[in-house]
Amino acid sequence: MNSQQRQLLAAIQPRIERHLKQGIIPFWLERGIDHEFGGYLTCFDAQGRFDSSDTDKYIVTQTRMIWGMSVFAELLPETGACRRAAEQGLDFFIDRFWEPEHGGWRWKVDRQGRPLDDGKVVYGQSFAIYALAQYTLSTGDPRGLEWAARTFDLLQKYCADTARGGYYENLEPDWTPSAPGFPAGERKSLDIHMHLLEAFTALYAASRAEIHRRRLEEVIDVLFTHMVDPVSGCGLNQFDLHFRRLPPIAIRRTWNAEREGELAVNGPDTTSYGHNLEFVWLLQHACQVMGKSAEAYLPAIRKMACHALEYGVDWQRGGIYRDGLHQGPAVVRDKEWWQQTESMVGLLAAYEWTGEPRLLDAFALAWEFADRHLINHELGEWRTLADETGRVLVPELGNPWKACYHSGRAMNEVLKRLNRILSTPESAR
Repeated sequence: MNSQQRQLLAAIQPRIERHLKQGIIPFWLERGIDHEFGGYLTCFDAQGRFDSSDTDKYIVTQTRMIWGMSVFAELLPETGACRRAAEQGLDFFIDRFWEPEHGGWRWKVDRQGRPLDDGKVVYGQSFAIYALAQYTLSTGDPRGLEWAARTFDLLQKYCADTARGGYYENLEPDWTPSAPGFPAGERKSLDIHMHLLEAFTALYAASRAEIHRRRLEEVIDVLFTHMVDPVSGCGLNQFDLHFRRLPPIAIRRTWNAEREGELAVNGPDTTSYGHNLEFVWLLQHACQVMGKSAEAYLPAIRKMACHALEYGVDWQRGGIYRDGLHQGPAVVRDKEWWQQTESMVGLLAAYEWTGEPRLLDAFALAWEFADRHLINHELGEWRTLADETGRVLVPELGNPWKACYHSGRAMNEVLKRLNRILSTPESAR
């Protein structure tokens, strides 16, 4: 890191802290609590107004709000507002999302908490583990860990593929695998196994149970053995149950199937730069929690970071493209909020591991693009989607899949890494 880069990072740091504490957190505290029925409201238009026509509550965003309010309670403990927001979200979630006949968490309920979809999707179960474990880590309330461990046990009973490794991902209310095709009972994916890595890391941090550590290490092994291309270094997408690659499809109960502004790509399989860089920092965090050396992973991490630098970064305008070829340029060049946020953390994590200075340049470009085009500074939250030039395509600030998780988590994780990087003398690198 040269002196110019250090000065730039030092200038960005307070802007991000201000954005998190005076923008993102107040936005969701003021709007996101459902004071009438409990849980959280997540659908807000470009002016921050609640969309009363879209009030269903998904497991993904309810748990992400529990996770976010739990972490925010640590950042702003003086008022207790975030802790209260997390606690009421936990109460609603346990009362309304738990499916008592077969166990596990529902996919979706209506605003009042009446069941709409009892499907058991491991993506959703993983976020339940993640949020519940973090709730205990942040508040000390043991209920979160108790429910997280209970959910983990159900995944081992019903979802672990003990013959081939990894986990079945899409299951029906009674935990039987879903049909093939759109319900995707015959598929495994990088996305869901990466979020199991995230969930098991939080669970092990809260429990320190050996079984949780072992399953975390197994998921990491599955990801590197089967789901990362050893040639290009990028993440792959979808597989059959034997981890043979399949052409990716839109899958029921996923963001890809429901997102606004989706662009179909005809041709070869692609990779997500946002997922790849998110994987980098999630792995870094897992190693830190386990107290495990990352030495064995560094060659793969270096490849993944270099792939993003070569193809995923818009060096002219800033920001991170959405999807691209495994060995070739970006083919979906618009810029979505979550990929920008996760990429920013991943770029800094990769720099901490490799010391490659171009990663800092890419981070600064990503932040400046988001600061100019994606962040609604008047209201404090991120817009959903822009094109490659920064023209806003989807201005909404919240939807059934978008809450405080990507924006709030990323700004918090960026600050942690900026603090470490700026406090480390260059001679120590």
